[in-house]
Amino acid sequence: MSFLRLRAGAAWVVAFLLSAGVSASAQTIDRSKPPELGPPPTVSLPPIITRQLANGLKLMIVEQHELPLADFVLLTGSGSTADPVGKPGVANLTAAMLREGTTTRKSLDIADQAAFLGINLNSASSWESSTLSLHTPTAQLDSALALFADVALHPSFPANEFERLRKNRLTDLLQIRDQGPAIANLAFPAIVYGPTHPYGLASIGTEASVKSLTTSDLQSYYQTNFRPNNATLVIVGDVRPDQIEEKIKSLFGTWQRGEVPPLNYAEPPKAGATTIYLIDKPGAAQSSFRIGSVGVPRSTKDYFALTVMNTILGGSFSSRLNQNLRETRGYTYGAGSRFDMRRAAGPFTASAEIVAAKTDSALLEFMKELTRIRDSVPTDELVRAKRYLELQLPGNFETTQQIANALVPVALYGLPLDYYNNYVQNIDAVTQADVNRVARQYINPGALAVVIVGDRKTIEQGLRATNVGPVVVRDISGQAIQ
Repeated sequence: MSFLRLRAGAAWVVAFLLSAGVSASAQTIDRSKPPELGPPPTVSLPPIITRQLANGLKLMIVEQHELPLADFVLLTGSGSTADPVGKPGVANLTAAMLREGTTTRKSLDIADQAAFLGINLNSASSWESSTLSLHTPTAQLDSALALFADVALHPSFPANEFERLRKNRLTDLLQIRDQGPAIANLAFPAIVYGPTHPYGLASIGTEASVKSLTTSDLQSYYQTNFRPNNATLVIVGDVRPDQIEEKIKSLFGTWQRGEVPPLNYAEPPKAGATTIYLIDKPGAAQSSFRIGSVGVPRSTKDYFALTVMNTILGGSFSSRLNQNLRETRGYTYGAGSRFDMRRAAGPFTASAEIVAAKTDSALLEFMKELTRIRDSVPTDELVRAKRYLELQLPGNFETTQQIANALVPVALYGLPLDYYNNYVQNIDAVTQADVNRVARQYINPGALAVVIVGDRKTIEQGLRATNVGPVVVRDISGQAIQ
C-alpha cells in the first residue's frame, strides 16, 4: 500500500470521527507519558456445579450458553511421576496412544470421525496428570461424546501404531542431542533432583527406556491409573447439569473403579553451594542458561506472594531479568523465571538463551538480579506487577476451552471452587513485606544449580573467572562424565 493511500485512509478515519461528533482535540494523546491503567475488572465465573457418579468419577460443570459449544476434559490424577521404576516415558506414550485405536475403531477411523463431526479430540500428559480433551459443537454432542468415551475407556494400544510413535519418539530424542535449550531442559532437573526422584527423570523417556517399552507396559499403566476414582471430568459449555450428568452416566457409569497406588516422592538432594554445571555443545552460537533449585509445591501458603515476586523478577516482559539481559544488555531475545509448582516441590528456574560471547557477563547479571530481588521492592514496581496479574486474568476466560483448561488445576490440586473469583483480591493483598519474605526464603544465590549448555572451549575460562562457583563438566544428560 502506497504512502498516499495510507494518508487517504487516515483522512477518511478523521472525517468519519468528525461526522460522528468526535472532535479532533478529543483524539489528542499525550505521548510524553504512558497511559494510566484502570482498575482491575471484577472476574466472576458462573457457578461450578459438582457431581459424582457411583464409581467415583467426579464432575465439574460450568454452564456457558453464549455459543452452541461444549468442552470436556477428562483429567486423570496420574502422570509421569507414576511411571514404573526404570521406565520413564510410559505415561507420555500412553496418553499419546489413546487416540491411536480402540477395541472397535482404528486410528484412521477415529481421525475420520473427528473430522466429519468437526470436533477436536486431544490427549496429553504432564508430571501429575493425563488428560483427554474434547471440543465439540452441541449439535454433534451425542456422537462426539460416544467417540470421546470410546477413546477414554477402550484403548487397544495397537502394535503397529505403537511402533510408529516409538520411532517418532526416538527421532525426537536424537534431535534433542543437537538442541542446546532442549539439552538444558533435561539436564537441569536431573542435576537438581537426582536420579531417584521422579522430577529428575525425563518425562518423554530416554533412548534406552523407549526402546525397551512394549504395549504391555502401556496397557499396565493404563489399567493401574486410568480409574474413575482417580479422575475428574470437567465440562464447560452449552449444557444443562442434569442432562449432561445423565449422558455421562450412561457412557462412563460402567467404568470400573480400582486401587491406585499412592505416589512416593523421594527427598530431593539438599542444595549445596552454588555450582556451575557446564555441558559442552561444540560450536554453539549461544549458551542455554537454567539456574535454580528445588522450589515449592502448589499447596504452599505463599502461592500469591511468590506469584507477585516472580512477576517482578522474571515472570513478565517488563521483569527485571528481561529488562536487564534483553533491553539493557542485548544479550538475549528474552530472559525469565518461574516456579513450577506441582504436588511436591517443583523447580524454581531462571532461564535464557545467551549469545555465546556474553556467557560470563550474563551469568554475573543473573546473579545480580537473583540477589537484588531479596532487597525490598519499590512500591511502584510492586503495584505494576500486581496490576499486570490482575488485568490479564479476564483474558483467560474468553472461551469454553479456556475456562475448562483453567479448571484443571482446581480439580488436580483441590483448589477452592471460588479460587478465580477471589484471585484479584488475593493478589491485591500481597505486600512489600510478603514479597521480601518469600524472596529471601525461596531464592538463595549461595545455593543454586547453574546449568549452562554451550561451547566449552570458548566459555569455560570466562565462567571460571566469574567466581560464581566451581565449574563441573557434565554430559548431555546432566550426569557426571565417567
